[in-house]
Amino acid sequence: MATIAEGCDAADLRRECEAIYSALAVFQRKVVIVLPNPNRSVSADITVIGGGILGLCCAWEMIRRGARVRVIEGKRIGAGSSGGHVGALAPHAPENWNEKKAFQLDSLLMAVDFWAEVEAVSGSSTGYARSGRLQPVADAEAAENLRDRIAASARQWPAEMAMRLTDRPDAPLLPQSPSGIWLEDRLTARINPRAALAALAEAIRARGGEVIEGSAARLQDISGPVLWATGAKGLESLSQDLERAVGKGVKGQSALLRFDASDAPQLFAEGIHIVPHGDGSVAVGSTSENEFAHDRVDARLDEIVARAREICPQLAEAPVIDRWSGLRPRAKSRAPLLGRWPGRHGHFVANGGFKIGFGMAPKIAAIMADLMLDGVDAIPGGFRLT
Repeated sequence: MATIAEGCDAADLRRECEAIYSALAVFQRKVVIVLPNPNRSVSADITVIGGGILGLCCAWEMIRRGARVRVIEGKRIGAGSSGGHVGALAPHAPENWNEKKAFQLDSLLMAVDFWAEVEAVSGSSTGYARSGRLQPVADAEAAENLRDRIAASARQWPAEMAMRLTDRPDAPLLPQSPSGIWLEDRLTARINPRAALAALAEAIRARGGEVIEGSAARLQDISGPVLWATGAKGLESLSQDLERAVGKGVKGQSALLRFDASDAPQLFAEGIHIVPHGDGSVAVGSTSENEFAHDRVDARLDEIVARAREICPQLAEAPVIDRWSGLRPRAKSRAPLLGRWPGRHGHFVANGGFKIGFGMAPKIAAIMADLMLDGVDAIPGGFRLT
């Protein structure tokens, strides 16, 4: 910016003033002044209870917006249902379009930038990649029946990601197809669940947040708003508090095989996800067990692995390097369960998201940050806890 020199005459002074006014005009055009939202209380701590995908994503989003956040996880990050292997970010079928499917699509499209920022801040990979998906088609009749689904995907999804039938898939890992035809889409993505959770925790800490593991939350020690993202146990507690069933835990089991197909699309056949990850492993799963004697790994997982090897013979000799089981939170509606905890002022809930938690998490985080920081309730009606 121009400065006024000593001893200048009137003409010089006028020129100096004009230069200053010109510089100020440029400055005003370039600077955007952001005023604080009058409803936001950034100085107040936000406490997130639960170190799974919903809790960590919500914590990260609120930190991005300037809040001070602490996460309290009673065991360890990813100790619950988020700590499995599969990480399939797969869209709902595009027919019969509704609010839930539209919300999920928004979240899947947000995921690219969301996870890129987490990786940039944490310095760690999340394993995210929009690698696509292949599904075998049983016969010509099944292929014909898919026409409506394919047309719906072209209407609802970005055109370049829509479904299509192919008899020449370009993939190093293929499920057997009796018809020689596969259904392909380029919207489906993958993420490595454990790597993503670790990267989120690192990003939160890097931005000044706290992540406390191995410590039970003591409400008497917590001031400010609280977000409960506590999975299956949280649904149980919520049901007891509200004296009505809002959801339950469903047992899931998955396995990790050593097989390097890191650039391959994921596969879906006979209800089984087969997801190649970028670290030279392939995830297989998950079971969905409403009735179970315990929450540990059992013979059901062996059955899933055997079926996956039949579906994809290339995996026949791939060794199992890890097994997982856990209780996944399923709200009664099967949709995410979001909003204020009825009867508990300042307490909020982010739960549910059965089978779709990782895919829904970026937009759930944005919605809950809107609610908790700005008082803006944009929760879809079918997701709202009442």
